[in-house]
Order: sequence, then C-alpha cells, then structure tokens
Amino acid sequence: MTGHRPEGARLPVVLVAGMHADARTEVVDRLLAGVPGSVAVHHDLSTAAHGTVRRTVRDATGDRPGGETPLVNDCACCALREDLVPELARLAADGATRLAVVELWDSVEPKAMAEVVATYGAGVLELTNVLTAVDPALVLPCLANGDDLADVGLAAAASDRRTVGDTWARQLEYPPVLVLIDSAVADDEDRALLAQLHPTARQVRADAPELAALAFAGFDVEAAAAAQHPACALLPQEADEAGVTTVVWHRRRPFHPERLYAALEDLSCAATRSRGRFWLADRPDTLLAWEAAGGALCVESTGPWLAGLPDAAWEMVPPVRRAAASLDWHPEHGDRCQHLVFTSPGLDREGLELLLESCLLTDAEYATGRAGWARLPATFDTLLDPASWGVS
Repeated sequence: MTGHRPEGARLPVVLVAGMHADARTEVVDRLLAGVPGSVAVHHDLSTAAHGTVRRTVRDATGDRPGGETPLVNDCACCALREDLVPELARLAADGATRLAVVELWDSVEPKAMAEVVATYGAGVLELTNVLTAVDPALVLPCLANGDDLADVGLAAAASDRRTVGDTWARQLEYPPVLVLIDSAVADDEDRALLAQLHPTARQVRADAPELAALAFAGFDVEAAAAAQHPACALLPQEADEAGVTTVVWHRRRPFHPERLYAALEDLSCAATRSRGRFWLADRPDTLLAWEAAGGALCVESTGPWLAGLPDAAWEMVPPVRRAAASLDWHPEHGDRCQHLVFTSPGLDREGLELLLESCLLTDAEYATGRAGWARLPATFDTLLDPASWGVS
C-alpha cells in the first residue's frame, strides 16, 4: 500500500473510537505505521469548557500544524462535526493522503460520527471502517460505571446527560471490529464478557498484521444503524462462559405498566448490560426500547410496532425491519413482543426471570383485552411523554 491515491478517488476514512485513551493511541499509532501515507486527525473536547475544541493532525513522523475551532451552539460535538469534514476534505484534496484515521475523543460515539462522514463527505470521502479500541481489563469497570459523563469531565456539551456505562456500551456494540491491546491483567471473565456483549464483532489484536487491511474493509452505515435499532437489532444470544451469562428473555404477553415500573430499579441493576424491545398493555401500538448499563436505565418510544400500521404504510418501512418483523410474527400480536437480553458476570438467572414474569399481565388481566388494558395505570407517562415532565 504505497503511492498516491488515484486521481478523483475518494479519501478512505477509518474511525477509531473508544473510552480507553491509551488503547486508542496504540491502535492509531499502528495504523499510521502500517499504512504509508496515512494521517490521523483528533479533536480534543476537554477544552470545550473554555469555548474551543483543539484539533491535532499527525502522521507517522510526528505532528502537523493543528488548530482550534470555536464551539457551535455551545456544543462540542457540533463543533467537531463542523470542523472534521472540511479538514478531511483538505486532506483529500492534497492527493498524498492514502488513509485518514479519525481518532474520536473519549465520549464521542462512533455512530454519530460515521453518519456525519457518510452524509457530509459524500463524493469526497469514503468511510471504510469503524473500529473500537479496547483494553479488555477495563471493559467491566467502564460498563459498570453509572457516573454521569459530566461528573468525570467527559461530557461533550452542557446538556450531555449520558453516563459512562451506557456511552461505553454503544461504543463497544456499534463497530464491526474490536481492536484489543495486550493486557497482562485481563482474564477469562473479561474476554467472555466482551465476546457476549458483541458476539458478531471481529476481534483482532492491535499488533495483528491484518489491522492495516481492516482499515479498508468497507462499512455500511445504513446496515450498522439497522443493527442497533431496537426493532431489528442483532441482539446477543444465550451464553454461559467463565462466569459470564447472557439471558435472552422473549415473551408475547404485554407488561403490566404499574408492576414493571415498580421493578425498574431491580431490573436495571440485575445485569451489567441489558437491552432490547418491549411493549406495555396500555400502549399496545408503541415499540419501546430498553437500554441499561451501570445501573442506569433508559426507556424510550421508537415509533409504532408494524402490527399497528395500516398495510399501505408498510411500503414506507425499511426492508430490513419488515424482514425482522416477518421472522418473529405472531398470529395475534404481530411483531409485538418482549425481547430483552441481560449480560453480566454472576447473573442470577432464576431471580431475573421470576421478576420479569411477575411484571406480565396475569391470565385474568390478559382476558380483559384492550378495553381492559386501556384502564390500567399509565405509570410510564412520566418517562415517555415530554408534555408530562413539567418545567422545573
């Protein structure tokens, strides 16, 4: 891999994400050394509190001239978006850069930046892969960390309400490749947890000869987004290895809103990581997403179940979602279901399943049908309806 890019060819771009800064640096250094003509771009958001974002650019020989960019709408990630694509376009125009390695800052999630590059760099840039750099020994501590990013100096904006655990989970589960640095303290439990959280990811060592080739392997932004969407996510399967267990809980009967609400704290703390989709009896047409990490839980509406749409509306639904629904279709409930996945060391499977089962409608409640379900307490309104949040 030597020489200039062919004239008119788009500049290949690979994203390197991850909360482990030392691991990211090692992966970026190895890419710069392994791909002649590669250049790394990094935006340091730690200076955002002072109104600027610092950009650094380097190649295998050292730093190149960098710069600063002001905040946009008091949002560091907005500033990154506004500055990153023009900088990459400048590298594309010089003809000498063979690969742009974008090292994302600690709490920046790769999905958002992948979509920025694919959308705003169309015709000039080609997103060729997304990698997350991982120190295996830090997977569990980061995932179990329920601190707000703002409390540990990693918030990307004043309004950033994410936690360390849920941010790390999305960094880990989005990319097709996880690059692992050598860790003397990582054990079998760490490796089992990593494998169960993202079983379809290709894991490679940072010093693997194929790392450079993986930077050019190709990346489908739409397919990656579909794989994360609650309606058709590629969720982990049942597993049990080295003390780490993944439980897949799949039921058709709806949840009783009041009993589920009362159990949320216990369920969110039952596993290091849980995610999936679910439905409530009093909201039978709303597909609800479940994401929990580090004891922090997020539930949100992601639109309708396909079973609640008129036939004519199906043509407007992406094919991948229609396919996912058809594979899991029920004659009575359609694609409505409870599909939740819990992964954790030391998981109490029996206690978890008993708690989940207790939150479903009883036979008597189920027999009342939709008319009866509609009279159940609308306990989730405070979580799901912005109009009910009020102003503090």
